[in-house]
Amino acid sequence: MLRATLTLLTGGALAQMVPLLLGPALARLFGPEAFGLFTAFSTIAASVAVVACARYEYALPMAQDDAEATALLALALRIGLAVTLLSVPLAWALHVAGRLPVAWALPLSVAAAGLLQVFSLWANRAEAYRSLAASRFVQYAGAALLQTALGLAIWRAGRGQAAGADAAWALVLGPVVAVLLAALWLARRAPPGGWRALWQVPAAALRGVARRYRDFPLLNTPHAFLGTLQDALAVALLIAWSGEAAAGFWGLALRYLKAPATLVGSAVSQALYPRLTQSAPAEAQRAVRQTMAVLALPALGLMALLALAGPRLFEWAFGAPWRDAGELARALAPYIAAHFVAAPLAVVTMAWHGQRWAFRLALVGQAVFLLCLAWGLWTGGLLRGAWAVSAGMVIYFGYYFWRLAHWPHIPARGAAAGEARA
Repeated sequence: MLRATLTLLTGGALAQMVPLLLGPALARLFGPEAFGLFTAFSTIAASVAVVACARYEYALPMAQDDAEATALLALALRIGLAVTLLSVPLAWALHVAGRLPVAWALPLSVAAAGLLQVFSLWANRAEAYRSLAASRFVQYAGAALLQTALGLAIWRAGRGQAAGADAAWALVLGPVVAVLLAALWLARRAPPGGWRALWQVPAAALRGVARRYRDFPLLNTPHAFLGTLQDALAVALLIAWSGEAAAGFWGLALRYLKAPATLVGSAVSQALYPRLTQSAPAEAQRAVRQTMAVLALPALGLMALLALAGPRLFEWAFGAPWRDAGELARALAPYIAAHFVAAPLAVVTMAWHGQRWAFRLALVGQAVFLLCLAWGLWTGGLLRGAWAVSAGMVIYFGYYFWRLAHWPHIPARGAAAGEARA
């Protein structure tokens, strides 16, 4: 597990280094309003893309043999195609309602993200960690490079002026193209018989895996959707009560604050998930506890750094107009530290058949997040909202960590994958 994590972490570190280094340039090429619209689009696109394949792709590492895995892959891709087509009228409706900037990019974003997610879990089943690391580099580094190139073109055309809200399309297009390229990179690992063979999988086999792994669409899909919907509603609250610039500060701050969790969490979860599905209960419990303990150390260091120097760091890196984002980072520091530890642990309840419990708890967490943010915005503005979020979410995550550390029913190795015990 350590070897796999380090392989993924190395690729992820290289991938994250490029956008982190180019971030100050992007903050000078694009204004807060453009980042605000980009954040609004990203949260809506993520809310749709996260359910693009009904989460059946997450069952791929649990499939008992290649035939079952191939049927799951075929089912996930069929559902992804249907959701992509449905996103076209959805994009039009949201655009007409004034809720979705750059509406034309929504179907492209959903299709690219769905393909990347499916191919990533297919590679994860094969433990192709080097390919996964390379795809992450293409995804993150490619997005930042494309955004920077488009921003420079707009900056030159505007004679040195930072791009405003009308240039948000450039921030949107870069990640969409990069995600598609990352998916194509992973698509080189074809299933038995090639990709065309997936369209020849019998309907009976599709129905069989759909029933066997029905907890993923029934429980994990609404869980994941509500998680991304939380971000979309948070941005909507910020725009409604504080304006697009506030949403831009929020989006930039969370983009950088959650980057370590994305980097480490993705690597740890991709290495941890197959191990939990294959380990004896005592070994699995020990792995989860050790993972939480190891992640807590850098999380506390990150929180201390943001609390002491958050505003100065953001002003130095992005310029004086972005100091408010640093103040926001300081207020969100406790929440970010807890999220850093929690990020890779979502796969634990999948492996331990605890998706029902995780879904119920997630509903509570999302309500806490939004209520704390709304109360803070209403009573004291953006910073009070951020401090309220930190206070509420630290309590929520504390219970979550305790429950995973004392999970009562860990399934024995080889137990039925589709069974739910919690």
